Parts: sequence; structure tokens; C-alpha cells
Amino acid sequence: MRVSVIGGSTVTESEARTAENVGRRLAQRGHTVVCGGLGGVMEAACRGASETGGRTIGVLPGEDRTAANPYVDVAIATGLGHARNALVVMNGDAVIAVDGGVGTLSEVGFAGVFDRPIAGIDTHDAPGVEAVESAADAVAYVEDAVDAP
Repeated sequence: MRVSVIGGSTVTESEARTAENVGRRLAQRGHTVVCGGLGGVMEAACRGASETGGRTIGVLPGEDRTAANPYVDVAIATGLGHARNALVVMNGDAVIAVDGGVGTLSEVGFAGVFDRPIAGIDTHDAPGVEAVESAADAVAYVEDAVDAP
């Protein structure tokens, strides 16, 4: 399964550890991380997945594939700016949000539009977001939600 990991581009050490644990847990369970390809939550999740042998896809806002963080396996340049947020969410089967600001909130909105289950760790309290406490809880939630009939 592909899981879109969304969140802030600037994060605290604690938020980075949480995102890294999400990426690591997804990779351990055989899932691919999809993200916006840049820093913060995106880089931390990719680092966790990459260091665990997982695959990562970065959907970049600009036109330069080399702008991706060093843990992105497949970089997709879009030239769309924040409009690429729709593509980040669309290319996952589920979404895990870690913290985040208004850009993350737009992705949460797109997750609702595209009917993707959303697990949230210290993120927006919005319709459709299942608040969870840990990376393990987030991955379990999205796995169950995608497998549910």
C-alpha cells in the first residue's frame, strides 16, 4: 500500500522523531511513503523509511527533481506549487498527518475529497481525522481502514 505522510516543512526534534518513526513503521510493514518531497515531516518520514529499506516517492512543488530531500527514491517535479498537495494525497491509499500548518490542512481536505482514511498525530482536529497517539497506532489505523470493506 502507498501511504501519504503529510505535515509541516519545519518541525521540532520531537515532531521529526515522530515522522521518522512513521516512515520506519510503514517500511517495516512493506508500505511505500508518498510525501511532498521536501524537508520537515517529509524528510523525516522518508529518512525513517529509507533507513529501514522502504521506498519513498516525493511529489515536489517545483520543476526541479533534484530539490527533493536525499531520502526520496522517486522524485516527481510538478511545477504546481501548493496545488501539488492534491497529488500527494491522491497517490496514497491512506494518509498519516503529523503536526502541520495550513498546507497540511489543505491536504487533510483533499484526503476527505478523495475518500482517503486519515490518521493524525498532534495535527488538525478536522472531519475524518482519526486522532492517534503513536506511529504504530497510525499505521494500524490506516491498514485497518484500507482493508475494511
